[in-house]
Amino acid sequence: MSRGRLIAVVGPSGVGKDSVMEGLVKSVPGLQIARRCITRAACDSTETFQSISVDRFEQLCSDNAFALHWDAHGLHYGIPHGALSGLADGQDVLVNLSRSVLNSAATKFQPFVVISLSAAPDILAQRLHARGRETASRIAARLTRSGTAMPVGVQVISIANNGALADTVSRARGALYPLTETRVI
Repeated sequence: MSRGRLIAVVGPSGVGKDSVMEGLVKSVPGLQIARRCITRAACDSTETFQSISVDRFEQLCSDNAFALHWDAHGLHYGIPHGALSGLADGQDVLVNLSRSVLNSAATKFQPFVVISLSAAPDILAQRLHARGRETASRIAARLTRSGTAMPVGVQVISIANNGALADTVSRARGALYPLTETRVI
């Protein structure tokens, strides 16, 4: 049995990473999402994650419990090893990653693919304001932040998420699972 692909989904805050991932899981049998641990309050309903304290996060790091971990925007993020167990069974696994950890992920996991989502700045601003997690000044700072370069030698699928979610999901699915005579989903 071949190993499944780790499919990193990256892009700026508000681009729709979690929505696109959920749409892909609904349309591709067997596709899984790796659930992240985040040092953020659990009341946030815009994404599914395990809320943990900073102390617990640091303990899990010390115990080597994360396959990948990083810090961003004052929070700590980690992907537990168990969240990626489907890879060994040949299942593809989606993971919402920071661009800062892509080189590490590409080194640790093969096959590895990146879906890089983008959206127009005005659309990102609307989405960030709508989710209500940040102040206007923090949103403005996020919108001016430049991205990290993609790793060399890694397949990157670039998709604009400016329109209907269903269209973005369809483009992502088509790029990940092209219809062929031998592979029809």
